Amino acid sequence: MPQTKRTIEIMDTTLRDGEQTSGVSFSASEKLTIAQLLLTEVKVDRIEIASARVSEGEFDAVKRITSWAEANGFLNKVEVLTFVDGDVSVQWMQEAGAKVMNLLTKGSLNHLTHQLKKTPVEHFADVAAVLALAKKKGLEANVYLEDWSNGMRHSRDYVFQYLDFLVTQPVKRIMLPDTLGVLIPSEVFEYVSSIVQRYPGIHFDFHAHNDYDLGTANVLEAVKAGAHGLHLTINGMGERAGNAPLASAIAVLNDFMPNIKTGVAEKSLYTVSKLVETFSGFRIPVNKPVVGENVFTQTAGIHADGDKKNKLYFSDLMPERFGRQRKYALGKTSGKANIENNLAQLGIQLSDHDLKKVTQRIIELGDRKETVTQADLPYIISDVLDSNTIEDKVRIENYVLTHAKGLNPSVTIKVLVNGEIFEEQAQGDGQYDAFMNALIKVYKLKKTELPLLTDYTVRIPPGGKSDALCETIITWQHNNKEFKTRGLDSDQTVSAIKATQKMLNII
Repeated sequence: MPQTKRTIEIMDTTLRDGEQTSGVSFSASEKLTIAQLLLTEVKVDRIEIASARVSEGEFDAVKRITSWAEANGFLNKVEVLTFVDGDVSVQWMQEAGAKVMNLLTKGSLNHLTHQLKKTPVEHFADVAAVLALAKKKGLEANVYLEDWSNGMRHSRDYVFQYLDFLVTQPVKRIMLPDTLGVLIPSEVFEYVSSIVQRYPGIHFDFHAHNDYDLGTANVLEAVKAGAHGLHLTINGMGERAGNAPLASAIAVLNDFMPNIKTGVAEKSLYTVSKLVETFSGFRIPVNKPVVGENVFTQTAGIHADGDKKNKLYFSDLMPERFGRQRKYALGKTSGKANIENNLAQLGIQLSDHDLKKVTQRIIELGDRKETVTQADLPYIISDVLDSNTIEDKVRIENYVLTHAKGLNPSVTIKVLVNGEIFEEQAQGDGQYDAFMNALIKVYKLKKTELPLLTDYTVRIPPGGKSDALCETIITWQHNNKEFKTRGLDSDQTVSAIKATQKMLNII
């Protein structure tokens, strides 16, 4: 018989705990959009969207989300952080239209003694009063044990005394946060398993922070220990080093815990990640697992070659799972296989001879620390193939371009023409104009008139994301005929000079 899988609830707290990321504040419209996407596309089980009593803007956001959620059958999945403050938070919840409260209480004796300055009995009585009122008003309650991790380390008797009390109260879930992100995986397993075993009929959530970069590892151990739910955030947003990231946690659970299932749709994780990045202004590191820009990019040529040969560098962490595509970086470590994989994705085939030339050009750009993207490839290929057809009788050997405030740009050039060296200086309205004026002087000495420049176009690859290349296309008129030459470089003036050199070799 196949083993029955255990379902883990996923609660996303990007809109509450994640918004505590320094410098991040979502508008009401942004919160509504993210909430809708999380519940309908990512399909998390619950979302925590705000803290009660924070601001009018927060109140407006909660009202808009609860209104939408009620109309679409999601109201019981929308949660708000509340406080042990008599009837204040409960009344705020009612006015905002929310039905599920996450009550913040003290999970360590240290916090209770020094922050609230109360005894356990006094705190329990205050908590009981809020829970009774919430039940009377038709609200569902979950309870946070703030600083629970330090409570288990330093005041375990208090934690169990408090849990013994909570299991007698109208509480649906008890939530165990590693508030300061201080636990190591072995502690998480020990603490969670001891609690789950002692209270077998109670639902426990684990809430990980990432201060030691152990958030995802701790999530895995909490699930192994029997936790029933996890609190996660998009892109690992949250206070200080953030919370355990949703995408990483889901990938780990799906790949390493075959007896566990969640309702999260992996293919939607990258989309929501990019949306939250845009709304928050909180940039995703390029090496962030699952959602980072570089994590499915092979850079070394040997790896690209291995991918072609029985997928030697593939793992279960395939980009297609997350609606993404494997890429092959182009730069100084690129080999022929990297280029071929990119060309295949573009539907382009080259001869070995031309492929070698394109590869060499990309390596040259990489040595100059330029960024080369797949969108640049057609430009590079065009330039390389175009250069193949032109005999190199004229070369711009050296040039100095100067541009100073209040002075016309000036150029000094050294040109090799059929084995003869010429050097001239000139000024112009711009650097390229000065270059052409100097070139005209050279060709006057040879009693040769240069073609007339009739059009000058500069373009970059679609999207403008590459800082590597721009292509200059110059149209010339010579002997009643029109022709074009192209130059390619990261500098616009240099690309124009390269296009001009091609013209000199054609005439």
